[in-house]
Amino acid sequence: MAWYDEAVFYHIYPLGLTGAPKQNTYGEPVHRLNTLLPWIGHIKEIGCNALYIGPLFESVGHGYETTDYKKLDTRLGTNEDLTNFVAQCHKQGIRVILDGVFNHTGRDFFAFQDIKQNRENSPYKDWYCNVNFWGNNSYNDGFSYANWGGYDLLIKLNQKNPAVKDYICDVVRFWVSEFDIDGIRLDAADVMDFEYMKALRNVANEVKQDFWLMGEVIHGDYSRWANEGTLHSVTNYMLHKALYSAHNDHNYFEVAHTIQYVNNMVGKNLKLYTFVDNHDVERIYTKLNNKAHFVPVHIMLYTLPGIPSLYYGSEFGMEGRKERNSDDSLRPALNYEDYKDAVRTNPCTQLIATLGKLRQNIKALCYGEYKQLQLQTTHFAYARILDGKSVIITVNNGDQEVAMNLEAGSMLQEPEYVGALTGKRVPLKDGRIQVNVPANSGEIWIPAELVSEGLAPLKTVEIVAPVKEVAPAKVETKEKEAAPAKVETKEQKMPPVKEKTSPSETDSSTESVTDEVSVDWSKSYEDMTVEELQEAILEKMRSNGPVTDYMLKTVRENTHHGSLVNWVKSFR
Repeated sequence: MAWYDEAVFYHIYPLGLTGAPKQNTYGEPVHRLNTLLPWIGHIKEIGCNALYIGPLFESVGHGYETTDYKKLDTRLGTNEDLTNFVAQCHKQGIRVILDGVFNHTGRDFFAFQDIKQNRENSPYKDWYCNVNFWGNNSYNDGFSYANWGGYDLLIKLNQKNPAVKDYICDVVRFWVSEFDIDGIRLDAADVMDFEYMKALRNVANEVKQDFWLMGEVIHGDYSRWANEGTLHSVTNYMLHKALYSAHNDHNYFEVAHTIQYVNNMVGKNLKLYTFVDNHDVERIYTKLNNKAHFVPVHIMLYTLPGIPSLYYGSEFGMEGRKERNSDDSLRPALNYEDYKDAVRTNPCTQLIATLGKLRQNIKALCYGEYKQLQLQTTHFAYARILDGKSVIITVNNGDQEVAMNLEAGSMLQEPEYVGALTGKRVPLKDGRIQVNVPANSGEIWIPAELVSEGLAPLKTVEIVAPVKEVAPAKVETKEKEAAPAKVETKEQKMPPVKEKTSPSETDSSTESVTDEVSVDWSKSYEDMTVEELQEAILEKMRSNGPVTDYMLKTVRENTHHGSLVNWVKSFR
């Protein structure tokens, strides 16, 4: 068992939280990272024991157009500030992983600058993909190159070049020796070269015990990226989408189907990185049609299989919406002083702190086998079973209280279950419990013998009812210079899912009729069009069984060529 098996992550986008200027002038360092030191205590107080923070390194704008991998962004401070920040996290028992933007660099990166100056004579001309000195680009450099996401600001690294691979591996070694970090989240992992990622895994195994590699992956067979030879985990965007839309549509069949689909894909031992919002998608409080669903959504986030992550500010019930193709409102500057008492005064924060404490103390929530107990469109019950004892989770997205009679553990010394959020006690009779679940709420039922004095259930009725009334938390904004917004809008990539009303419909083949596209299998995947790749993926899916509307729409909504190439290659 490694530290990340029991991790509860807090996610910070530092340029936003610190209120850094949108454009980097590369001037004297401004020590904004130090303003995050008080947040470390808050992270621990709300039950998080790991931090994902980034991007952090020198860049010209939003952080994903790296200028220098070995220098903290001037807008945030100096390398010494980062070393101290990680050390302070470790003192509080918080592990730290950084954003690794290793798929592409910015135009101010030394290798690209050398190509601009020396063109064909540059020793770095093969560090990037498809450099063509007979072409041109939007910056009128007199040569063209492969970019990422259609943005010439982001030049795609040639990950098959041994020199590039060696350089990035040395960057990882530098980050560990200089800052003592505990892992890396790989940006855009779903379009990265697999041999490149295997090299990074070898370095991870070398630099530190239990050094964790997690990749940003949207579509495809997650086990292709997360396995013994590549990454330890990937982002579970499928569950992210299901969690909020199942509540908005009053349709827990979507969540149940997604859990089954992902578990069949990755197996029981692989833990994916789960979340309900992040720096690329709208805030969960904004996405929910009924704000009271903040409670059951987060109960599920903390109790379903996976490694839960909380995006900074969302513990306060904060709003955040994409506006004018910009992610700025998703990444606000916050003043710690405005939130230092939130655990005592904000019902959303109280709930998150309680869930964090439960996650860290009830091992079944980390290691327990998942078992579905009862499923209807408006209510859902499942168990996490460890050592013969069941922790039972009940959620209700409807406007009426529901009664549920559920299979429970039979190997209990004390024949009683305790509600972790309400403190209510229910007897165990004939291996079952009878519970009532209030409207738009949920509960975590723990065997009484697992409730220690240090984990006494909180009387949190106050957390459940007022959530509808929680106003958006105060968001500090500062005047900033205009700059390109974060280049990728992950939210737009997530596929819509047809509402399911029964388990049989979930499993039925309902493939829609579309314009026929023939696949020329003599082509390499890289030479296929987006449409050909989509059809190739569907053909491989059909060979494994029925293709549902969910699967079809997932494929059709993905129009990123590189992602599709890796997806089609992921089939075995």
